[in-house]
Amino acid sequence: MRKWGPLTAVCLGTFMLLLDVTIVIVALPDMAKALDASLSDLQWVIDGYALALAALLLGIGAAADRLGRRRVHVIGVVLFAAASLACGLAATPGLLVAARAVQGVGAAAMFATTLPLLASVYQGKERSVALGLWGAVAGGAAAIGPVIGGLLAEGPGWRWIFYVNLPVSVAAIWLTGRTVPESHGARDRRTDWAGTAAFAVFAGAATYAVVRAGSVGWGSGQTLATFGIAALALVCFVVVELRVAHPLLDLSLFRTSAFTGVMAGALAFNMAAFGVLPYTSIWLQTVLGLSPVQGGLAVLPLAATSFVVAAAGGRLLHGVQPRFTIGIGLALIGAGTLAQAVLGASSSWPALIPGLALAGIGTGLVSPAIAGAALAAVPPERAGMAGGAVNTFRQLGYAFGVAVLGTVLTSRMAESLGDGASHALAGGGAAG
Repeated sequence: MRKWGPLTAVCLGTFMLLLDVTIVIVALPDMAKALDASLSDLQWVIDGYALALAALLLGIGAAADRLGRRRVHVIGVVLFAAASLACGLAATPGLLVAARAVQGVGAAAMFATTLPLLASVYQGKERSVALGLWGAVAGGAAAIGPVIGGLLAEGPGWRWIFYVNLPVSVAAIWLTGRTVPESHGARDRRTDWAGTAAFAVFAGAATYAVVRAGSVGWGSGQTLATFGIAALALVCFVVVELRVAHPLLDLSLFRTSAFTGVMAGALAFNMAAFGVLPYTSIWLQTVLGLSPVQGGLAVLPLAATSFVVAAAGGRLLHGVQPRFTIGIGLALIGAGTLAQAVLGASSSWPALIPGLALAGIGTGLVSPAIAGAALAAVPPERAGMAGGAVNTFRQLGYAFGVAVLGTVLTSRMAESLGDGASHALAGGGAAG
């Protein structure tokens, strides 16, 4: 227990925060009925979580290096639990969206500290095994979310999607306090508040613009204006990072092909692997008429294959260059996504299985490998920065994937799906 206690504690938090990425997808209709929510309200139930998580990962990762990674991680779990309770008690769409955004802040604190905490405890082959098991949890949690969400929505009700986080949070806090040692990066660093603000605006605006483009169009004034804000914020971020003594993100890291490749891979990974899931769920329920539980079970091949491959890969692929594992995994994910793209109104749900299985195998290969590659590409004192960066790029990739794939699927399937389903596909949502 002492040896693997830290891994268990970190995986509990990781499972919660990534489960909440997709667990709400199958319960959105029930939320709409209970809260009299519009399609826009439902979109923000997903987007609020996504934007807070993506925008704050880097800033919190840098702060954790100075303040203590375990401390920040525990604060994140507490905040996540409190927000989960607020989500379950929400009586209006606005309160639910606000609570989801706070959940995203807590999730950012947990997510930004997971890899540095594991790196501080495990070395060598043990680190490979730990990252493999963590990757299995990370890759499987988001994929299995629709299954658990469907069971809870049809059972005790959609509010239990959030209440279930409370006992898990208590267990994670207790286990973290008992087994995870405190660790720091450069403790004398000043927090780069200007860089944090600029990056938060960039990440939030860019994610919002891509998501909205899926419903209002890439050439709309709203989309272009928001992209303009994102571009301006990015310029400000670069200027600030080049001038401050302790930058939020050391831009010199991008001079190495390894770090740049990991960030590009992280963006492509979540974009291709998970961006299609909301639309798969809508297709299963709206077009095929499956129940939430049936729809969740239909996508289980993705979760099952990713978990098995990631768990086995930590032992079997130790010593293999990450670029090979990541490259093969991304190719499999791309093939799986293309296999799902050929589906239409006349297809049956078993037609999903080959594409989901391919994407699941790829996810199981990429998830642990990309985590290890991020840590290996930077000095130990930059572990928090690298962990925050790779997870930020993953979340942005997920949000971009939802919007881009939503636009493509809406255009391709509008005629065959009819007005109702086509409109649902156009609505989209950001990845949480």
